[in-house]
Amino acid sequence: MPRPRRTQISIEDTPWYHCSRVTRRAMLLGDDKFTGKNYDHRRDWVESQLLKLAGVFAIDVAAYAVMSNHLHVVLYIDIETVNKWSDRTAVEQWHKLFSGTEITQQFAKGEVIEEYQVAKLKHLVATYRSRLCDISWFMRYLNEPIARKANIEDNCTGHFWEGRFKSQALLDEAAVLACMAYVELNPLRVKMVDTLENSDHTSIQLRVNAALKGEQPTQLLPFIGDERLNQPKGINFALKDYLELVDETGRIIRDDKRGSISANSTKILTRLNISSDNWIKLTSEFGELFHGPVGETQSLTRYCEHLQKRRRHFSKSCLHFQAD
Repeated sequence: MPRPRRTQISIEDTPWYHCSRVTRRAMLLGDDKFTGKNYDHRRDWVESQLLKLAGVFAIDVAAYAVMSNHLHVVLYIDIETVNKWSDRTAVEQWHKLFSGTEITQQFAKGEVIEEYQVAKLKHLVATYRSRLCDISWFMRYLNEPIARKANIEDNCTGHFWEGRFKSQALLDEAAVLACMAYVELNPLRVKMVDTLENSDHTSIQLRVNAALKGEQPTQLLPFIGDERLNQPKGINFALKDYLELVDETGRIIRDDKRGSISANSTKILTRLNISSDNWIKLTSEFGELFHGPVGETQSLTRYCEHLQKRRRHFSKSCLHFQAD
């Protein structure tokens, strides 16, 4: 039986989550060899909707890969930002996706709200604010428009996606970086492409193309270096170091042979205290190693104790988050 979403998402423990979802049958986002139809354009739908929602919700996209029959995305819930939004900003953000109500439309336009309607308005604002930092709502409005368009195109009804989306708590920096690399290397790992630059419908392609111009993609959570003090929101590693590490990791995985990360690309691994061999295993087999919360042993212990979980899922796999 699926576990309640509230037992999988705990903002008190971590704002980072890996979410995935599978289509109802194979290749509904790619080249269906059985029917001869090609659905690659639907990957554009998913990518466009994903990046659109990142500009609406107080949820940042750190990594994603839209594959032929499934989606991976690494999300960061930005509670600090959503709490700083004024009531009007929260309503305006909601109106980017939905029409709201007559009261919220009046409020957004700066019109006077009658005294007897103020309590209702405050309730609506609180509801919108809560939903705009809720992964379930984010995934719902990522998936529903795609399902409607695909069903119209296929002249059918029913669910486009198979069951509920899956979510994993990423409990520390090591888990976040390993999961991001795993997600972004998906197309290369299954030999859909041979370079990061050719990995269409992935965050790594956006990052590489922007980096070539000395920039970072505005749609994604940025890398901000490793200086934590007085830094804006972002991933606390240097983008150049991350791209080099993922590129070299991808070359080893693509060639399907043993290899080691060069000394020049181990800056991140040294900081995370992860050996090269363990890093390759994590980024190659993340989906098999972890079917629950992910992190170093201490992080997993704290998480389970806080949520009063008796069973520590895949605790042995956490040993990969360390040097040999």
